[in-house]
Amino acid sequence: MTNEVYDEMDKNEFDIDALRDANDNSKKYLTFISDGLVFGIPIDNVIEIITNHNVTKLPRVPDYVQGIINLRGQIIPIIDIRLRMNKPAAEPSSTNCVIILEVDSISIGILVDVVMQVFDIENKITPPPSKSQEFVSGMSTLADGTVVFCMDCQLLVNSK
Repeated sequence: MTNEVYDEMDKNEFDIDALRDANDNSKKYLTFISDGLVFGIPIDNVIEIITNHNVTKLPRVPDYVQGIINLRGQIIPIIDIRLRMNKPAAEPSSTNCVIILEVDSISIGILVDVVMQVFDIENKITPPPSKSQEFVSGMSTLADGTVVFCMDCQLLVNSK
C-alpha cells in the first residue's frame, strides 16, 4: 500500500470504491450467454439475479416483453434479451435466469440463457464492427480469448 492509502485510513474517511477506481484500469462486468454469444453488463447496473420467477403475461405488448414480476412489492418488466435482439427464442431450461438491472432509477429484468461470472474488463473496449447489435456499445477480449460484447444498459432501457 502506498502512503496515500495509509493517510486515507488514518482520516477515518476511507472510501474503498474511490481507491479501487483510482488504482484500477478496468471495470467489472457480469457476463452471460445469449444465443451462443457472451455479453457483459456493467456490475454497477446489476441489482440481483433470480432463477425462480413467475412471470405474469401482459396483453398487447411486443413479443420480447415476457411480462412482469412482483419482486418484493416492486413491479418489474421482464424482457427476453434474445427476442429483443431479433434472435430466436430459447427453449426454457434450468439455466435460464433473470438479471434485474437498474438504470436511471428504472428497474428492468432481462431473461438470459445462463449467467457466467463477474470479470474485470479493461477500459480498452473496441467499438463493435457494425451497428447490427444495437444494444452493444463495444467489445473486449478476456484473458482466455473469449470475446465479450459489452451491453449499453442506457439503450436497453430507453429504446422503444
